[in-house]
Amino acid sequence: MHTFDLLIRAPRTVTESGELPRAIGVVDGTIVAVEDLDFVASATEILELGSDVVLLPGLVDSHVHICEPGNTEWEGFASATRAAAAGGVTTLVDMPLDSVPTTITVAALETKRRAAEGQCHVDVGFWGGVVPGNLADLAPLHASGVLGFKCFLADSGSDDFPPLDLAQMEAALGVLHGLDSPLLVHAESADALAWIPAAHGRDYAAYLASRPRGVENLAVAQVIEAARRTGARAHVLHLSSSDALPMIASARREGVDITAESCPHYLALTAEEIGPGATAFKCSPPVREAANRELLWQGLVDGVVDLIVSDHSPCTVEMKELDSGDFGAAWGGISSLQLGLPVIWTEARRRGLSLVNIAAWMAERPARLAGLSTKGRIRPGFDADFAIFAPDEEFVVDPSALHHRHPVTPYVGKALTGVVRQTLLRGRPIDTDHPRGRLLTGRHLSSRSIA
Repeated sequence: MHTFDLLIRAPRTVTESGELPRAIGVVDGTIVAVEDLDFVASATEILELGSDVVLLPGLVDSHVHICEPGNTEWEGFASATRAAAAGGVTTLVDMPLDSVPTTITVAALETKRRAAEGQCHVDVGFWGGVVPGNLADLAPLHASGVLGFKCFLADSGSDDFPPLDLAQMEAALGVLHGLDSPLLVHAESADALAWIPAAHGRDYAAYLASRPRGVENLAVAQVIEAARRTGARAHVLHLSSSDALPMIASARREGVDITAESCPHYLALTAEEIGPGATAFKCSPPVREAANRELLWQGLVDGVVDLIVSDHSPCTVEMKELDSGDFGAAWGGISSLQLGLPVIWTEARRRGLSLVNIAAWMAERPARLAGLSTKGRIRPGFDADFAIFAPDEEFVVDPSALHHRHPVTPYVGKALTGVVRQTLLRGRPIDTDHPRGRLLTGRHLSSRSIA
């Protein structure tokens, strides 16, 4: 008889083959068996789940801004990873800016790792940054374990993380092609933005007009052509313009190695619902119209958009300019790390999509992008990371129940469907009094093919 540390019997388990009744055996934090529900085995601990919950692979969020050190008052490792655990996220990857120093050198990476040590409730990896003048730092950062690299093509909002011009982006892609590492691109065109007046005041339509789709479309086209010329892997971050979908699809048919993500706010919110001064909704690129949202969903279904991540971009309450309602002055970022799964599930189920789709978009493919070889699936050899999810339970978003450092979010008061009952990291329930998340490095890397 097989003996496990933990045996989970789940009538509803999301696997790559569909939602199936399965028994999962865990030894030393690793899945070692996925069998029929009535599989005979013994275990130190047995977890019997009911048919009212679904066992999902722990989600992987590859786009999170944790602002520690330097701006810990915006967000820190402890608060961000508590929010992640509450939302069914067992692995996240931290972006290289909004902390001080930015992660553009090995020394900065080590500073960030020291800040994170002993605070994380989920596993955490790190992206490196590409800025003008740091090409020589990319190979050392790669060797030190960053999971890939990020750049901007327009002003990042941070003076210590300036954007690349097109020649610099292409040079970076050339270096990263040799390292077999992806370049994640904030694709908005600085040249296009230079001709458009900046937004001021409380009118959301004016802010939307200050960052039209064309700004994003042009930058996506530039990323595609740079990836074509270099043969490197490029990834378009937080796609909001549905106009870019045909370009991405065409490029892939022609062999360009390009992938794309979108975010809950682009897939759930609409420009039409954003009232005067509602700066909690401000992000960049902006939330666009309802028709655009539906085309992004079709892009997911068609496989042009590969994955969904939060782009959790927190700040203090004061930075969101809630009193003035000035979209020009407010920080451009949305906090949603804890809420991504129910937000997306609420929208997906009304479109006839399944939790199998959700697991692919929010666990398997983000893990592949980051090259995390043991994350994102319920399969032997993978980490025993799980979210126990009640897909029919409803709740209203209450800011007092959020674990983000500053619970400012456009989802406050929204009715959502789907509640995370429990999150397990390497086979054990996450206890937010005792952090045991690991800091992930390059040794966890594997093939990044998302297809």
